[in-house]
Amino acid sequence: MSRIGKLPVAIPAGVSITFENGLLTVKGAKGTLTQQVVGDIEIKLEGAEAHVLNTGKTADSNAKHGLYRALLHNMVVGVTEGYKKTLKVNGVGWKVAKQGAKVVLNVGFSHPVDFAEPAGVKLECPSANEIVVSGIDKTLVGQTAANIRKIRVPEPYHGYGIAYSDEVIERKEGKTGGKGKK
Repeated sequence: MSRIGKLPVAIPAGVSITFENGLLTVKGAKGTLTQQVVGDIEIKLEGAEAHVLNTGKTADSNAKHGLYRALLHNMVVGVTEGYKKTLKVNGVGWKVAKQGAKVVLNVGFSHPVDFAEPAGVKLECPSANEIVVSGIDKTLVGQTAANIRKIRVPEPYHGYGIAYSDEVIERKEGKTGGKGKK
């Protein structure tokens, strides 16, 4: 039995959960999320808690037990609070700006890079060196932030690149200029 899967998911006020024909739907103040549930997994609602039950005895259903409980919890948090990731742009003369439904990045290339805002995600640029990715779907917010970071991955010598705000970039020493040679 999954240690995570057997934990109940608390349902806050204002959130409704329905599970019909393998489709899990969570509605809240910020929006609606759906997730297809496959395998021998059932979701029971008891008062202000939701329980994810494993009705099968296969290794596949045991593996998915904790997965669907975690997905349900992420959906409940998403429709109540939402998710947010912050990216920092570090480089000489590098800057970002929001123009309509896209973010224009000047990050050391010979041309600016346009990144279109995907559906379900909101991009903001509170400063010239910061991008905030927010939305209700945790996987979509995380993937969008990873796609922006992939445009210019941080390098270890000067620290230039697009990094998460809480990311620590391990710095390398670089060349020593031929010390020790005669």
